Amino acid sequence: MSSKGWLDIHAHFYPPQAPGEAEALAKAFRDVCFMIDRPVTWDVQSILDYNNRANIQMQMLSYIPQKNPEKLIAANTYASSLVTEYPDRFGLLGALPTDDPELCLKEIERLTKTRDIPADGFATCTVYNNIGLGDSRLEPVWKELNARKAVVHIHPNASAGPSHGRPSPLIEVAFDTARTIVDMLYNGVFRRYPDIKFVLGHCGGALPVLSGRLSLLGTEVWVPNPNKLTRQEIEQQLGRLYVDTAATVKTGLSPAVQMVGIEHVIYGADCGVPCSTELTMEENKTDVLEWEAKNNVPKGTILTNGWELFPQAAIRAGIEL
Repeated sequence: MSSKGWLDIHAHFYPPQAPGEAEALAKAFRDVCFMIDRPVTWDVQSILDYNNRANIQMQMLSYIPQKNPEKLIAANTYASSLVTEYPDRFGLLGALPTDDPELCLKEIERLTKTRDIPADGFATCTVYNNIGLGDSRLEPVWKELNARKAVVHIHPNASAGPSHGRPSPLIEVAFDTARTIVDMLYNGVFRRYPDIKFVLGHCGGALPVLSGRLSLLGTEVWVPNPNKLTRQEIEQQLGRLYVDTAATVKTGLSPAVQMVGIEHVIYGADCGVPCSTELTMEENKTDVLEWEAKNNVPKGTILTNGWELFPQAAIRAGIEL
């Protein structure tokens, strides 16, 4: 593996903003208990400058879905243009409006057939317009993504309302991820679509810590189990998942490795959003490197694991697999 640079799978962006939009976005954050006192903005040069300092060769950009699918599609188009302009620095995980399966299929087709550089993968939110990823209406979408052997990033619903006066990204996102993956598990999504490479944000949230409980109790007679999952299936299907390291390494990495193995842990910084700063991203990255050293894992293994998922991005970046 080339040591040219590292891959960050978990990076967000905002499309160009109309006058007043940055201030309105900050107010929307304050309404859900984010203590933000400045406009919320994003610009590509600042991100490239940070990535240069952080030795990040490439970021996979993904848009945190808002309720408006038109904005989501426009954001995908903007991110695609950045990949075209900086093909060795950015990749695209195209956001999918998963409340509308037909629109999802159209967007998958658009992002892979009509762009200068096809999307490297896809980004989903655990809940989009009140539709969860375990909903049976998404079967055509999973079928298509499975046929493509696609990489699909699952991000928690960070725009959910606050809990006890604190914004959801503090802790609620971890439980949101766990609830969604358990729902998908019992609904048979992972059984029916084994060729999708699902990547969970934030070391899988609370799921790795709870995975042993699922294995121990998940097939007991008192647990509804309409698809008759076996204990072995639960362990195997959770073990096939991938996780990223965003903002969770100190106490989340070890249980994540226990659940999925070191090969399925991908570096993610959670760059580009108000809940991440350069200081917190760098501390989290240092935690990755310190964990590798303490566990006799070659330095940078986690920070380069992601290239295997994205061979076309690796070619653009000059990375030898």
